[in-house]
Amino acid sequence: MTKFYYLLSLFSASFFFSQKKDSATLISEVRIDAYKKATPFITSTKSVSVVSENLMNQSTPERMLESVNQIAGARMEERSPGSYRIALRGSTLRSPFGVRNVKVYLDDFILTDASGNTYFNVISPELIEKMEIYKGPESGDFGAVTGGTVLLQTTASDHLSANLSIGSYGTFSQSFNFSKQVGKHFVEVFQNYYRTDSYREQSAVQRKQIFLKDHYQYSEKASLKAMLLYTDLDYETPGGLTLEQMQADRKQARPATAALPGAKEQDAGIRNKMILAGLSHEFKISPEFSHFILVQGSYVDFENPFITNYENRFEKNFALRTHLNYEKNGNGFYLAYRLGFEGGMNDITVKNFDNNKGTEGDPQNFDQLKNVSGFYFLSQKLNIGEKLFTDISVSLNSNSYQWERRYPQVENGDVRFKNQWLPNFGVTYVFGIGFSVRGKIGKGNSAPTNEEIRSSNQEFNTDLSPEYGWNKEIGLRKQFGNFIFLEGSYFDFRMKDAIVRRQNEAGQEYFVNQGETAQKGIEFLVESKKIDLKNRFFSNLKFRFSGSFYHFTFENYRQVDKDFSGNDLTGVPKTSINSLLNFTLFKNMTVDWSHFYVSEMPLNDANTVWSDASFVGNIRFGFPLAFEKTRVNLSLQIQNLYNTDYVSGFDINAFGNRFYNPAAKRNFIFGVKMDF
Repeated sequence: MTKFYYLLSLFSASFFFSQKKDSATLISEVRIDAYKKATPFITSTKSVSVVSENLMNQSTPERMLESVNQIAGARMEERSPGSYRIALRGSTLRSPFGVRNVKVYLDDFILTDASGNTYFNVISPELIEKMEIYKGPESGDFGAVTGGTVLLQTTASDHLSANLSIGSYGTFSQSFNFSKQVGKHFVEVFQNYYRTDSYREQSAVQRKQIFLKDHYQYSEKASLKAMLLYTDLDYETPGGLTLEQMQADRKQARPATAALPGAKEQDAGIRNKMILAGLSHEFKISPEFSHFILVQGSYVDFENPFITNYENRFEKNFALRTHLNYEKNGNGFYLAYRLGFEGGMNDITVKNFDNNKGTEGDPQNFDQLKNVSGFYFLSQKLNIGEKLFTDISVSLNSNSYQWERRYPQVENGDVRFKNQWLPNFGVTYVFGIGFSVRGKIGKGNSAPTNEEIRSSNQEFNTDLSPEYGWNKEIGLRKQFGNFIFLEGSYFDFRMKDAIVRRQNEAGQEYFVNQGETAQKGIEFLVESKKIDLKNRFFSNLKFRFSGSFYHFTFENYRQVDKDFSGNDLTGVPKTSINSLLNFTLFKNMTVDWSHFYVSEMPLNDANTVWSDASFVGNIRFGFPLAFEKTRVNLSLQIQNLYNTDYVSGFDINAFGNRFYNPAAKRNFIFGVKMDF
């Protein structure tokens, strides 16, 4: 707790030194895109946070964990390098790996497949210029999830740069990014190569990526966008440890037992090759009407040598999104409607074999899953007198799948979930310059993903139902003068048929619906502008301070003869506090000093095992050098500055108490970025 109080003192000190006016744009005037429904941040009815350039700079070459974790209510976890998951208000309850129950878009295009799974780790952080994170159900425009939505945006301006980074544990990263307006075309070419041996045994990572896009404005009224993404990702998985194993040797991979071999012996890991391509088109029909449509497809070749089997997956995906838009600016009001549809198909073939020390052995099970999902939506925006802002939407969501066992026996079936009407209503009132209050109520629904229907125990769980619930929240945003912005919100989300992860003796997972959850929380943000201190040594200062206080519990939750009603929700910390202090020394050297405090959390539904609280600090030094036509930025990042023993991603409800995936101790990354 001493370090926690030190963090509070640091914030207080930064507040004291920031009492100077900055002439830059007000924080409250930042505009969010909201998938082509742009609006000033101060007037938005949504629970949204923006990860802009300052926060993106905190990312290391392989992950966006440090950037996302500065957002109140958002938590990115790393079970091992390359294996990431995102929790928006506690949504990792059902996500042992990957991103589930969170919808993810990349520019116009959809990264999330028709079953609700997202391979977030195929994206290089250096490709992304900005993120918008929407917390809670946004079913009107984004469909059926209860966790939230993430919009990833690539660059929209001329740019030519090359990056090179080296660091601890054999880390090497190289990237090239070129974007330019060429006549009516805006093109971008991005390439990245990343590798590391990582901190633990059996946790090396290698990623190769190419991204191409073309925005063709072929007339004043119409534009065509094309995108191609290819990623070859290969990462080893060391597996979870017991507390005793972690205390004995934090670097070890999951060791063998009398019944099962270890992760290193079985060469456990993930090999994921993914290609995604799409086209989108916008057309201005008249001053009031416009139309948007996109089509896209992807293919995934996925291998997973695991302790007990060797899995091959082959996925084919197709998606379509289209909407008709109406906008009308009148005397003192603005009115907009959007009527549309988004849907997708996911066809997956899964083959499991014995794992003979990293090679395929005898066949175990061959299966196929076909998932179809989609939603029709209607949304309305009405702004009156720059004071009252409303956003009303409703969507009709459908989801179904067919399953087939092809080996060793033949059987099949299909499941169609009940269609769901999901309304959302938000309102914001602006009381004065830089001060608004908002309220929101909405319903969310989240069907099980393919990895939950047919999880690693290789059984079809056809009894698994979607989880659903209502979210209610209120919030305020306030700009103090021209230097400090404050945001606070309170939400109350009640979910039924919560999907919860279980694990059997072999370490294989499966999922069950377990009762209800009550999720109440407070989230806050305090952020300053860059303050000119008019000092040659300590030139300027900017701070950011955010956090959340949660009370998440199970309701009506029984497991066989045990009653867990009233227990704290598994894997969700009650308190998270984050800070980022940016300052400049000698008018040139930049320093980004960040801290992350996470309180203890239950690691199983019974609440009999809890994690320790953690306090982690990072620091980044930047030194720009300007030449005639080239700008060189040198950087040094020190991760885990205080050499803390901590875990950045737990395996919740793990069999045999193998909850722990130890994070790296103090490590270093040196980078060179050249902008031409």
